[in-house]
Amino acid sequence: MPAVNTSSLHPAVFILMGFPGIEHLQHWLSVPFTVLYITALAANSILILVIRLEKSLHSPMYLFLCMLAMVDIGLCTSTIPKVLEVLWLDNKDISFEGCFIQMFFIYIFAALESSVLVMMAYDRYIAIYYPLRYTVILSRTLIAKIFVAFLIRNVILPGLIPTLASRLPYCSSNIIPHCYCDHMAVVKLACANITMNSYYGLFVAFFGWVIDVIFIASSYVMILRAVSKLGSKAACLKALNTCGSHLFVIFCFYIMSLLNYLLYRFGNGFPPHVHNIFSVLYLLIPPVLNPIVYSVRTKEIRQAFLKHFLKRKCVMDHH
Repeated sequence: MPAVNTSSLHPAVFILMGFPGIEHLQHWLSVPFTVLYITALAANSILILVIRLEKSLHSPMYLFLCMLAMVDIGLCTSTIPKVLEVLWLDNKDISFEGCFIQMFFIYIFAALESSVLVMMAYDRYIAIYYPLRYTVILSRTLIAKIFVAFLIRNVILPGLIPTLASRLPYCSSNIIPHCYCDHMAVVKLACANITMNSYYGLFVAFFGWVIDVIFIASSYVMILRAVSKLGSKAACLKALNTCGSHLFVIFCFYIMSLLNYLLYRFGNGFPPHVHNIFSVLYLLIPPVLNPIVYSVRTKEIRQAFLKHFLKRKCVMDHH
């Protein structure tokens, strides 16, 4: 497909190429992506509904889990529908404004995912260090204030990335060798110096995710110290079990993020379609796994699901 309006500094549309090099397989790729997307939507929606319906789950821990599920829906929905449109319908056009709006929401929801994981680590720290004052300390007012503070940070810092990118002149080409408006894939089309954009992206990554990871790691160091002082082995295992699901979710999200970042910076030897496939999975795998992991590992969620969806009465195990 020929480039459109490339003489303009701001082309009317960008053209998403999908997965260069394996165009003949793109329809097959759409099948697992569609299944994963539907699974992510269904699993997270059911988790939110279960928490909403079951009054015994109206505690800070499950409120944070509900936040994570909503952010996961936003994270994959900001990208995957357009990816599937490219794969299923071969509709590769995206408007100039639409491209940067998509980029904006990708960064906002990815940053919010990291922020919610920080709040969940703080939740586990309070639950283990101050179990008797848990609901008093983590009041709904405090949770709302923390979330608003993170939201402001995530709108201002990551939100500037697409804003700066949209101000670049795009006079050479409007063909994006990707299946969605990925930041680096877009700015490489600019006929201007993109050093500032690259450095600002690094700054946001450090100020956002690196600081978040340091805070999470510090929380778990404190948690491990508290657990080590517990008298019985059973008490230690119970305390660690409450953190197991969260730790899995943390490792899944940050390892996927790190691999995606390394592919960008040092993956020039990889074929473009490999990077494109991984960048889609990076936005799909955490939203699919998070609700499944919590539902499988958390007895209260399983029982609430059986109660409200399968109409089975479950006897709570107090042992």
